[in-house]
Amino acid sequence: MIQKIINPQPAEWESLCQRPELPVLDLQQLVHEIFTDVKKNGDTAVKKYTSLFDSAVTDNLKVSDKEIDDASVLVPEELKQAIELAKSNIEKFHASQKEETRIVETTAGVECWRENRAIEKIGLYIPGGSAPLFSTVLMLGIPAQIAGCKEVVMCTPPDADGNINPVILYAARLVGVTAIYKIGGIQAIAALALGTESLPKVYKIFGPGNQYVAAAKQFAQNYNVAIDLPAGPSEVLVIADATCNPDFVAADLLSQAEHGADSQVILLSDNEMVLDAVAIAITRQTEKLPRKDIVLKCLKNSKAILFESIEQCVAFSNIYAPEHLIIASDNADVYSDGVTSAGSVFLGNYSCESAGDYASGTNHTLPTNGFAKNYSGVSLDSFVKKVTFQKISAAGLQNIGPAIEIMAAAEQLDAHKNAVTIRLNSLKNV
Repeated sequence: MIQKIINPQPAEWESLCQRPELPVLDLQQLVHEIFTDVKKNGDTAVKKYTSLFDSAVTDNLKVSDKEIDDASVLVPEELKQAIELAKSNIEKFHASQKEETRIVETTAGVECWRENRAIEKIGLYIPGGSAPLFSTVLMLGIPAQIAGCKEVVMCTPPDADGNINPVILYAARLVGVTAIYKIGGIQAIAALALGTESLPKVYKIFGPGNQYVAAAKQFAQNYNVAIDLPAGPSEVLVIADATCNPDFVAADLLSQAEHGADSQVILLSDNEMVLDAVAIAITRQTEKLPRKDIVLKCLKNSKAILFESIEQCVAFSNIYAPEHLIIASDNADVYSDGVTSAGSVFLGNYSCESAGDYASGTNHTLPTNGFAKNYSGVSLDSFVKKVTFQKISAAGLQNIGPAIEIMAAAEQLDAHKNAVTIRLNSLKNV
C-alpha cells in the first residue's frame, strides 16, 4: 500500500523528495486562459467556470446577509462551542505576535523605528468541495482581524445547488469577514487578483488549495497582487523511533492522506519493525475511513523509508522540508534541535497534527512542496506591512551628513550629496 525503501543513499534523497504533481505546462496554460477570460468578461466568466468546474449555477456571486443568518441557525451548538475554544486559542497565539514600537537612536540626533500597518484589502480562499475547511476561516480571519485589515473578502466554492457550507458562513461572520463570494478554484483567485463587477481587487491573497489554486496564486503575482505563500496539496512527514505508538503514527499519516489524491505522506524511521507495524495499522485503519478511496490514491504516492539513525531521518526531512513534521518519540525535544526546514513541528507522541489544524493555536496555513526551506507559515506578520521611520535633528544631520556626502560623491550622485550639503550649509549660518 505504501512504498517501503531501505537505507537509500544520499544521492537518491533528492529524487525521493519529489511530490506528485500535474503537468506544469497544462496547468499554466489553463491558468492563463482563465485569468484572461476573467479580465475581459468579469462576472460572466466567473459564473461560466463555476458552472463548468463546480457544476453550480449562481445568479448572485455574493452571499447575502440572510444566507449567513440562516446558516448560523443550522450549526449545532456543540460545534459552535468547539469553534469558540479554537478561536480563543488562535487569538491568544496570534495576539502574542504583536510588536511594540522601539525607537533606536543609531547616532546622537538620529532616531529610527518601525511600525506595523495593516494590509487594507485582503482576499481569503477557503477550500470547499468534499471537505469544507471552516477551520481555515479561523486561521486566516482571526489574524486579519487582529491586524486591523479593513476589507476581508472571502471566496469559497459552492455545492451543486449553489450553496456554501453553513459552518463556513458561521465562522466567516464570527471572525469579521466583510464579504463572501460563491467562487472556487482558479476563477476565484483570478477574480480576487483582477476584480470584477462584483468583487473588489485585493492587495494580497491568502489560503491553501489544490495544485490548480496554488498555480493560480503564483500567476496572480503578475498583476501586482501578493500571496501569503505557496500552499498546495497537503503533506506530512513523520519521524518515528522505537518509542512511538504505531497506531498513533498511522492515524497521523491518514489524517493528511484523506485531504486529496495529490497529497503525500512520508514515514521515516531507524527501526524496520516500526515501519512494518505502522503499515499494518494503516491497512487496518484505512478500511474504516469514509474517504477510503482518496486515501488509497494518496498512499500510492507515499513512502516509508528506513534510515540508519534518527539523525539521518532529520537530515532527510530538512531536504524534503515538509508542511507538517511530526517527531513521534519520547525524545522528540532532543531530535528537534536538528530541524531547520518545516512549516510546523509537532513534538512527542501526543502532539497530533490535527491539533495544529484546529485548536492548539498555531496557524495551519503552511508552505508545501519544499517551500518550507524559504517560507514561514501564515502569522500576524502576514497581514501587515512593516513601515520604517526616521527622524533626524539638526545635530543628527551634522553627525552623519559628512559621511553621506562622501558616499554620494563616490557613487557620482551629486543631487543626493546636495540634499545634505544644502542643509549643512544652512546650519553654518545659524
